[in-house]
Amino acid sequence: MDHYQRSLRNNFTGGPIDRATERRRDETWLAARQEDETTRLVPVWQSKNLLNRRAGLKPVFLSPSQVRENVHAPDSTILLGIEGDRAYFAVGLSSLDETPPAGLAELGQFRDLRQVAPLLDERDSALLAFARAMVYWHRRHRFCGDCGSPTVSMEAGYMRVCTNDDCGQRQFPRTDPAIIVLVTCGERGLLGRKPIWPEGMYSTIAGFVEPGESIEDAVLREVQEETGVRVVEVCYQSSQPWPFPTSLMLGFRARAKDGTIQVDEDELEHARWFTREELKRGLEQGALRLPPEISISRRLIEGWFDEGDLGPLREVRLG
Repeated sequence: MDHYQRSLRNNFTGGPIDRATERRRDETWLAARQEDETTRLVPVWQSKNLLNRRAGLKPVFLSPSQVRENVHAPDSTILLGIEGDRAYFAVGLSSLDETPPAGLAELGQFRDLRQVAPLLDERDSALLAFARAMVYWHRRHRFCGDCGSPTVSMEAGYMRVCTNDDCGQRQFPRTDPAIIVLVTCGERGLLGRKPIWPEGMYSTIAGFVEPGESIEDAVLREVQEETGVRVVEVCYQSSQPWPFPTSLMLGFRARAKDGTIQVDEDELEHARWFTREELKRGLEQGALRLPPEISISRRLIEGWFDEGDLGPLREVRLG
């Protein structure tokens, strides 16, 4: 399995939509599509997506007329792309409103994507994650970082420009790269836990890439900072967009020089080595919890566990 195939197993990846980059400067086409009743708009309010529980927890996509009737002053409208002959846009509702528009509340409920993503198909979860990330970026860049003047959206939502003629700074959507790594030492895997996590939950080591640092150097630094473990071998596995709020998770496997652990208590509450048998027993007894199945962390743990002779991790009965 190559890197791309591994990445396709991660949630929020591999969406079928064509991002239509060549259309982002075509103002005539964009205006026509935003009036076309076959177009669908993905509403985002306070970083939550609209879903209809009565329809089996399906995303609610709005027609242009529904948006005009219910959303009087959207914070942002962003082209997501084209699927077949249909265009999709994200529409950001005012995050200052304590409640969403009444007309939309009748269509469904705004939910946190992390909670509902396991119940969505790959196409819908990728589309909602894309919309969430773009709306969040617009909300965070309403003002110029150089002069403080208001900015306006351009190029179908993929650029914001400072309105100060003496400045004119242009801003583009960005993601924050973060590494996440399953470290092994012989037949053991390294997992840690933060004090804010639910009781018994352990996960892989993760952290943001710092300026002037390669992603491989970030793996070495983060593992040593958080656990004291020195890594001598790093191998890239796959990636996952993680719009909570704006990260790109870069997944690795790594090999430790030895098993010595010295936890940084400002970062982790605890870290330890698990054999596959200990991991399986902890899950069966209910003493251990792993990250949700939508996360690349879970995929890294599964990949390592499944290399053993205890069968697939997904078949382990949870206590």
